[in-house]
Amino acid sequence: MATLERQAPVGPGEPAPDFTLPAADREGFFSLADYRGRSPLLLTLNRGLWCPFCRRHIARLGGTRAKLESVGVETLAVVATKPERARLYLRFRAASVPLAADPELSTHRSYGLPKPVLTPELLEAARSVRVNPAGNLPEPVPLMDVNDVANRLDGFELTDTDRDDMELQFATGPQTHGQFLIDRDGIVRWRNIECAEGLSGAGRYPTDEDLLAAARALVG
Repeated sequence: MATLERQAPVGPGEPAPDFTLPAADREGFFSLADYRGRSPLLLTLNRGLWCPFCRRHIARLGGTRAKLESVGVETLAVVATKPERARLYLRFRAASVPLAADPELSTHRSYGLPKPVLTPELLEAARSVRVNPAGNLPEPVPLMDVNDVANRLDGFELTDTDRDDMELQFATGPQTHGQFLIDRDGIVRWRNIECAEGLSGAGRYPTDEDLLAAARALVG
């Protein structure tokens, strides 16, 4: 497991921190070493299954994965929940992407994904900022309410594990997600960090076109 905690996200030109995580879509483990010397990798670090935009991103990654494979890049998604919870979820909502579980957020910390301090000002902004990151909500809704709205649309009910994950990931401030494109030598060549330009970017993931452009730039 990765344990080093950074103060800033890993950036292009820096070594990608090693990790070993239990697989959620099969038995066994995933590690960065599995890809070293073999293939570039898109590593996408997500919150728990309580997050509707993370769930939708993981589901969409099946199609994204096929596009990236066509240019020689593999994909690995990490979800911040227990492997048992992820496996139960996948029984009903299968994902066509390799999926690892990281309930302790060890990769999020080692890759330096921001976790803003939960201040009164941040809470007030979450009540006032309206978002519709993927454009599939009926209308932009206050960030504070977006999970409830999206979960109702998805017909998704939180489990006790999901509630525990949400409490852990928001106990000291909201956990952001991020994506890192890593070359076959283990060096980060591209990254995307949620809310890098403010709360209006909450829940927003890079498009397939963004990811393909970065992948093509990497493989030449």
